[in-house]
Amino acid sequence: MNHKSGFIAIIGRPNAGKSTLLNALLKQKVAIMSDKPNTTRNNIAGILTYPDVQYVFVDTPGIHKPQQQLGRVLNKNAYMAMEDCDCIVWINDASQPFGKGDQFILDRISSLNKKVILLLNKIDTLTKEEMMKVLIDWQDRYDFKAMIPISALKQDNLDELLKVIKEELPEGVSLFPDEMISDHDENFQITEIIREKILNYTKEEIPHSVAVILENREETEKQIVLQALVIVDRPSQKGILIGKQGSMIKRIRLSAQKELKNKFHKNVSLELYVRVEKNWRNQEQKIKEFGLDELNDD
Repeated sequence: MNHKSGFIAIIGRPNAGKSTLLNALLKQKVAIMSDKPNTTRNNIAGILTYPDVQYVFVDTPGIHKPQQQLGRVLNKNAYMAMEDCDCIVWINDASQPFGKGDQFILDRISSLNKKVILLLNKIDTLTKEEMMKVLIDWQDRYDFKAMIPISALKQDNLDELLKVIKEELPEGVSLFPDEMISDHDENFQITEIIREKILNYTKEEIPHSVAVILENREETEKQIVLQALVIVDRPSQKGILIGKQGSMIKRIRLSAQKELKNKFHKNVSLELYVRVEKNWRNQEQKIKEFGLDELNDD
């Protein structure tokens, strides 16, 4: 039996459903989700292993015209993943018209000469006629290896997707141990879960300016004690994050604590501190320090 393995970059505009897709394919949560654009910052590998094939998915930050240094770093992370992969899966929200953001990605793809599978997501929101129109529109834009309508949320057509990807992967041994689901360690996952709760509970002004750093982790057989630092870039954001009499930070803490308890199957005690680091998103050094730039500049 021939064994295949390879890297698949999942790309798309911010909020197209990349993380939802990755979690659905792996049948567990490896990428945090929120309805805020740019939730994903690191290229998370989700690993799916079968006897005859190992898929290594790379969930890239949404590609967009960057406003700040952090945006440029995120784009760079996404481009690197695209260049290094065996196959690109481009996920698009089928209910949205083709726009400048799509053109931006299309131009990038055209220069790479890679096999690209187009996923038209959120098909559960369209009629058959609307779906046909969307397919015809996309067909004329690029020579895709395949175009597959899916619903990442309802997990429609994902088996078909895996079949098509498998055809495009090179023959080779597994790249990671069979039991491995992600290349990021538990500490990274802990900080991402905390950040997800911040995104879910706070409004527009907070999300992009937050970084979470795990300061301390102590573990016994029955309990995990965690201390994490939440970095924002303005004093006003610190106020919003803490909330009236600490109400907001308490909600975030309890919600994260609950999910972490389920994840680790033991009691979790989480403490959160908030610190202001003015304008950190424009400082190379800070972006590296907070673990958001995974690439070393040569």
